[in-house]
Amino acid sequence: MIWLWVLLAALLTIGGIFWLGKLPAAARPLAGAAVMLGLAGYALQGHPSLPGKPVATIEEPENFGKALTDQRQGMSERFGPAAQWLGMSDGFARTGKTELAAKTLEKGLERYPDNVDLWVGLGNALAQHGGGTMSPAAALAFDEAAKRDPTHPAPPFFAGLALAQGGDLKGAEAVWSQLLARSPADAPWRPDLEMRLARLRDARGLPAEAPVDVPPADVPN
Repeated sequence: MIWLWVLLAALLTIGGIFWLGKLPAAARPLAGAAVMLGLAGYALQGHPSLPGKPVATIEEPENFGKALTDQRQGMSERFGPAAQWLGMSDGFARTGKTELAAKTLEKGLERYPDNVDLWVGLGNALAQHGGGTMSPAAALAFDEAAKRDPTHPAPPFFAGLALAQGGDLKGAEAVWSQLLARSPADAPWRPDLEMRLARLRDARGLPAEAPVDVPPADVPN
């Protein structure tokens, strides 16, 4: 039965090319040959009689962070020069142009070399460009952000996020636990941080209040 539909589709295609498309007579043999070549390819490789084979949906691994643009946990400025560069970078990242996203922030840092938000954004962009892992370049960017303002919550938060998404749950737990310990009780990012830290410990099979190891020296804290 499937061959009947295949042949009917081929005839309709030829009819459309020859008459509706007003193809010149000299080009019709070539067009017909192209259609016949397609039929020959299906005859050689097509298997319409095979039963369907549903593919099971593969669950994605635990994700400890939403999109990096989601409110930025109230940790970065929403207006001003940094926000403009971050917005352009996020736009490139959303379309898969992660290298361009990182280069955009590098340009912004040429003008504002001491802006913490731009250094954090660069760390995020480099981690995303590296497939979601904490690369040495991303770690350096987060470290530079922490040097500019050791009390700023964004460098350790997003450094921990990059570590968690890259599979280093132990390192992420250490960084986030230290951030939580020094965060004020009314900090806008604290509830979200507590939630992520609880999910991370659950993924590691640890109780919610498990003791935390000292973080690596090269991770912002």
